[in-house]
Amino acid sequence: MSPTSSAPLHRLPTPPERLAEVLAAVAPQLAATAAEHDLHGTFPHDNFALLHASGLIAQVIPQAHGGGGADLQTARQIIAAVAHADAATALVLTMTYLQHRAISRVDSRWPAHMRQQVFATALNEGALINALRVEPDLGSPARGGLPATTATRVGDAWRIGGRKLYSTGSPALRWLAVWGRTDEAEPRVGIFLVPRTAPDTPGIRIEPTWNHLGLRASGSHDVVLEGVEIPLDHAVDIRPAAEWAAHGAAQADTGAHLDQQAWMTVLLGTLYDAVAQAARDWLTQFLNMRAPANLGGPLATLPRMQEAAGEIAAALRTNRVLLEHAAEVADAGTPLSITDSGLLKYTVTTNAIRAVELALQLSGNHGLSRHNPLERHYRDVLCSRIHTPQNDSILQAAGRTALGV
Repeated sequence: MSPTSSAPLHRLPTPPERLAEVLAAVAPQLAATAAEHDLHGTFPHDNFALLHASGLIAQVIPQAHGGGGADLQTARQIIAAVAHADAATALVLTMTYLQHRAISRVDSRWPAHMRQQVFATALNEGALINALRVEPDLGSPARGGLPATTATRVGDAWRIGGRKLYSTGSPALRWLAVWGRTDEAEPRVGIFLVPRTAPDTPGIRIEPTWNHLGLRASGSHDVVLEGVEIPLDHAVDIRPAAEWAAHGAAQADTGAHLDQQAWMTVLLGTLYDAVAQAARDWLTQFLNMRAPANLGGPLATLPRMQEAAGEIAAALRTNRVLLEHAAEVADAGTPLSITDSGLLKYTVTTNAIRAVELALQLSGNHGLSRHNPLERHYRDVLCSRIHTPQNDSILQAAGRTALGV
């Protein structure tokens, strides 16, 4: 929702026994506006007001803080339903879920009172949070490098300046978890939590640069920070750059890091798999309804169509098995290795893209018409290749493991 929207106070998370019912009621409402928001690239503020009113935004927050305490299997159920209806909305919700999960882990260095503020605003306002990391010169932080975004100590505050790209959900974010560095002689690097209490919060400017092929309604614009000031305790996790490198190496195979990777790859994989399922569902209806005069029956009766539909079913069945297994073992405390987690993302997204491509081949011009949702599903599913970890990194890591080098 927009920062100025009114909302019910302290919306309790949906209880597990009502989750399927609530999702079944919410999904059609999200789907009804998906094409319009995609066409114009507008952000679906009303969708997030609906998600909050339905008790879905705070699902991953621990129960001790008033949240739903959802495990990965439950979070996956929610993201699948939302993404089937509107992938852009699901992406923004996924980012908030990942942040809630990260700051609730036992190894989180966030001050307890800052963590509580984020959780409380999610419960009370439906507040969204995302990490702002990518920069024009830095590129993806996963590839290494220090951020240009700089925090300067000014009395009892940090003054922050910089530009962040691909800031998913930016029109509605209440909290910006900004990756930056200090201007000290030996810079410290880490997360500065910037609150955005209104659209015109001083020092925060959103440039509407997101004009993308897919996920057009995700609001992944540039965020420009121009001397925005935050209290000192909003530097929630800053460390010497060398410590981050050492921490990354030391944490690579720890349970917390593997859990983080599991949540990211399973939820993103679920999102794009749900897009492919939506494409499959449209195709099924189309093939059963389309009956050319010279055929004497619907296209679904043709063996060629049946074979291709079977290939789609095989790809999506593989995805379901892989995603369910990964979520189950993560919830049991034994998440996949980093290599296997990457391969999960690679396999699921490759299968999802292939399924939608097959649907396009079978539907022909009908599937590419903007009057039908299939072309939107195709544009959306292609975005799966961009999310970290990207295919080259995944395959190189898997190759090194396979070759023992």
